[in-house]
Amino acid sequence: MDIFDILTLIGGLCLFLFGMNVMGDGLERRAGGGLKLLLGKLTNNRMKGFLTGLGVTAVIQSSSATTVMVVGFVNSGLMTLKQSIGVIMGANIGTTVTAWILSLGGISSSNVFVQLLKPTSFTPVLALIGMILLMTGKTDKKKDTGTILLGFATLMFGMDTMSGAVAGLADVPAFRNMFIMFKNPLFGMLAGAVLTAIIQSSSASVGILQALCVTGAVKYSAALPIIMGQNIGTCVTALISSVGASKNAKRAALIHLYFNIIGTVLFMVVFYAVNAVFPFAFMDGAANAAGIAVIHTTFNIIATAVLLPFSGTLEKLATLTIRDNDTVERIDDFQLLDERFLSNPAFAVEQCKVVTDRMAELTREAIFDAINLIDGGTYTQEMADRVEALETKIDRYEDKLGTYMVKLSRAKLSRKDGHTLSLLLHSISDFERISDHAVNLMDSVQEMHDKKMNFSSAAAGELHVFADAVRDIVNRSFDSFLHDDVKLAKTVEPLEACIDDINVNVKSRHIERLTTGQCTIELGFVLTDISTNFERVSDHCSNIAVYQIQVPKDEYDTHEYLQNVKHQEHAEFDREEMAYEKRYRLPDVARAQMAEAGK
Repeated sequence: MDIFDILTLIGGLCLFLFGMNVMGDGLERRAGGGLKLLLGKLTNNRMKGFLTGLGVTAVIQSSSATTVMVVGFVNSGLMTLKQSIGVIMGANIGTTVTAWILSLGGISSSNVFVQLLKPTSFTPVLALIGMILLMTGKTDKKKDTGTILLGFATLMFGMDTMSGAVAGLADVPAFRNMFIMFKNPLFGMLAGAVLTAIIQSSSASVGILQALCVTGAVKYSAALPIIMGQNIGTCVTALISSVGASKNAKRAALIHLYFNIIGTVLFMVVFYAVNAVFPFAFMDGAANAAGIAVIHTTFNIIATAVLLPFSGTLEKLATLTIRDNDTVERIDDFQLLDERFLSNPAFAVEQCKVVTDRMAELTREAIFDAINLIDGGTYTQEMADRVEALETKIDRYEDKLGTYMVKLSRAKLSRKDGHTLSLLLHSISDFERISDHAVNLMDSVQEMHDKKMNFSSAAAGELHVFADAVRDIVNRSFDSFLHDDVKLAKTVEPLEACIDDINVNVKSRHIERLTTGQCTIELGFVLTDISTNFERVSDHCSNIAVYQIQVPKDEYDTHEYLQNVKHQEHAEFDREEMAYEKRYRLPDVARAQMAEAGK
């Protein structure tokens, strides 16, 4: 083996690791956030958690990614520590799928059909298909599929390159002596753990070991302890991700470590004890890729079968390691915006939607509390403080969500996720502004209470109709946002146009009452403030609805959309506006005057 073989080996290793990374990212994007959301839902018992962890990891090809997500789930309160254990164990088995895929490279036969199963036979075709999909695909799904195929082809080419480069190592005494040294279980475990910890992927380290097996110098006696060490080394990623997390999140990472350490120690003790009495003949044989996959899978299945019934003990062990103190850790919505989820953009977007939905509900609560006080409610300082507290909380939501989503926007997002993120970024500012108007309305009510002022029956009747219309537009726009209902969103703008007319009429009627002495100037200022805030709330509701309609079309000019809708001939729009005007007709002036006179 010369310097050129070493360079070829390095190049093959780089291709292999790059291909695995690209394929993993493609699989995660293709699976989307929905698959990852299963981790938070299908874990109400150990067996469901185990199967979910196995399935998700088999799809995304990374136990580290699954475990990091689990740590994030526990940290954000989406998953309990007990629920996480089954998922972690399932992930350890799911990650063995990669080794079986890589073992296909060892297929050898003169049969044409069998030869087609060999990666070197079909990966060029996959690479071609992947490139075509990547370059010509119109949808994110096609492009992600192309990325997966290209990633797989790249890692297999890298694997084949490594195997070719190390073939000459069989005749190098130092190489053979190294693997003789690894026959010592402790040295072998340490080597496997260190290698996996460095590259942070047990699948990749197993693949490298499989590539080295083509030399024939790697005996099963050396390969087995290396594989055991790889299972311990893969825990590093989860441990790193738990830094700064909650106690239970740290415990989840420790459970992953304890599971692999205990499982490895038990397996090694029993295996070598039996081997000492009844020597296994295969231990002195040359390892191959398929044999490595068998050992990797067998160990994880046995370890899981033995330790799954003792998941409670693992939980207690982790709790004893990281003890509780007198401080109670409080889980809030903002913990859903976990930095760990940024490595899985599709899921991070879904978490942002969950938190924004909560912000929307709090905003609706704040504005309705304020409206209810204007529309016949009794002012209390408690209610005023409640609206103020909600507005402060909503401000915090905007700050946290905005900061997190700006970071998320730098990630590679699918077209759909990009639209969702854009919609959320646009909407949170409108939610925050609506909460500001809720405080403004509360201030108006407080002013009337402090100065012992009351509206005339005519003004109160008009504000009642106005308030009903505002409640309606808030419900329509917010429900369309929460349920992604574009059809409902299209009913908002005609109502907003109706509210604009109500605002003009309420103010003009007030001027008439002012000229006839039926209303004071001071009350008029208050009524004008309330009317203006009502109208501004409807404007923000209109924005929210328009975002729902326009963003999926990659259209962001809301002004142009509104101009087209309002000033061009739209029969449906006109019909809906007329229906709203009929529903929210202000009380007859003469009737209101008679009622006022009757007082």
